[in-house]
Amino acid sequence: MAVSKNPRGSGGAGPSGRSLAPLAPGELTTPIVVPNSVWRPANPLAYQGAGSAQLENTHLREYGETDAGRVDDARWGKLQVIPTNADYVLELIRSNSLWPLLSGLACCAFEMMSAATSKNDMDRWGMFPFRASPRQSDVLIVAGTLTTKMAGPLIRLWEQMPEPKWCVAMGDCTVSGGRYKRSYAVVQGIDRVMPVDVYVPGCPPRPEGLIYGMLQLGQLVKDRRGHWHDRSIGPTVPDKI
Repeated sequence: MAVSKNPRGSGGAGPSGRSLAPLAPGELTTPIVVPNSVWRPANPLAYQGAGSAQLENTHLREYGETDAGRVDDARWGKLQVIPTNADYVLELIRSNSLWPLLSGLACCAFEMMSAATSKNDMDRWGMFPFRASPRQSDVLIVAGTLTTKMAGPLIRLWEQMPEPKWCVAMGDCTVSGGRYKRSYAVVQGIDRVMPVDVYVPGCPPRPEGLIYGMLQLGQLVKDRRGHWHDRSIGPTVPDKI
């Protein structure tokens, strides 16, 4: 049986008998753009009908816009009165002793675990073995797809981590929704519900990519010394995305 190599280009019929028109120029390269807004449930009756303001995975947006999270909460504590020269020493120590939180959501977690094995050995770059407690970690590596149900527990882990702390988005699903773009059950990028410092794209990114991202985070820690008050509390989704 003869089979056309380009059924759409030839104007033939598909398996269902429908006519297949030729591809329009640029049809396959048109980007999918999701409005730049904080995450909201697709079903207004979900989560007992609570509005976005009452959901635990959206309150960081309110903190970021009103600075309510900076009032009498000891975000930086005694770091506010330490001289600038001491800041240089503290940030040099922090940038070479990053302690990631053991938190994997999907397939990217395998690459994250591989980065800590003897073959890749991210420990040699000053990134200590993953901690199992958020209270002993200062880097949250979100590796995998963040569903709407998991958004609340993830933010709870983030808020249990002591300051200063940083967040790394690992993988396309974490960065922008990935293959689940426009899915009702997936947050279209974790920067819509919490702050993100470093993005590591890929599906999934290799362990070397995560290590490079962590090295960039170490440089970011040193560059931000003395400017902790400028760091965002709420979501950091870029404009025009």
